[in-house]
Amino acid sequence: MEKLILILPLIIAYLLDLWLADPEHWPHPVRWFGKAIANGDNALNQGKHRFLKGALLSTFLVAGTFLIFFFVDRWLWQLSPPGRLAFTTLFAYWGLANQSLINESSQVFKKLGEGLEAGRQQLARIVGRDTKALNEQEIRIATLETMAENLSDGVIAPIFYYALLGVPGMMAFKMISTLDSMIGYRNERYEEFGKFAARLDDMANYIPARLTVLLLGIASWSGKAIRYAAKFGHYHKSPNAGYPEAAVAGIVGCRFGGPNYYGGVLIEKPYIGDGQRRITDQDLAKVVRLNHLCTLMLILTVTLIVLWIG
Repeated sequence: MEKLILILPLIIAYLLDLWLADPEHWPHPVRWFGKAIANGDNALNQGKHRFLKGALLSTFLVAGTFLIFFFVDRWLWQLSPPGRLAFTTLFAYWGLANQSLINESSQVFKKLGEGLEAGRQQLARIVGRDTKALNEQEIRIATLETMAENLSDGVIAPIFYYALLGVPGMMAFKMISTLDSMIGYRNERYEEFGKFAARLDDMANYIPARLTVLLLGIASWSGKAIRYAAKFGHYHKSPNAGYPEAAVAGIVGCRFGGPNYYGGVLIEKPYIGDGQRRITDQDLAKVVRLNHLCTLMLILTVTLIVLWIG
């Protein structure tokens, strides 16, 4: 029964993600996490000892998230196993983000068919860089780049932590990821306050980022994924994001990174990869297939391991 409670919700959640993605107006725990982080930011990110305050906020929110889901999970296990199954399935579904990533990325390429400005506006929904001056090729490159990075921290990492610690682990990871996306910036406001959250995110994504490279290598049946990750992965300022990006760059034959504007400020970044070919709709279709294959392979692997161990 315990094996079923772990495996079945993950499989159902995967199918629900394929079917529904993440409807924009539906409730989602990440939005709840964001409100909690914003309240903590407004209350604590001022005056002295900002690093300590940020560290305490991050620790409280991550530990609190884990403990809340842990105790609810234990309570439901005693009260109603079917209720626990439904609870686990719902939050496992919310923890996955592959289909919404694919849909949003595909929309960028679709909007480009309507005009450059439409493509720029659609891209701005999924990337942090300024998009107003990007040309068509840069928009396509940025789309594949964010797909590569988010495959790791939006799909593979949540499944990895679900396999280790169930829904409590998955939701604690989502809180870490949300903290990093909201306060993990190196600017005047968050340099100190968000430093702990950023380092915590780096640690949490270390194994999933490299696991993503392995999955991409197997899914593409190409040694370039591994070779490019080994050669270019460490170029990125993040200790993790560069590895899946480099793997996809090797598979597609493109180049990510380089100088980009963020908030009106030019940020010089090294290039990841060495291909400079024109990106086409077929390249997007290839990366979409890779995302689907990597997700499916990991879910099947987790299922087989759980069955074998049990």
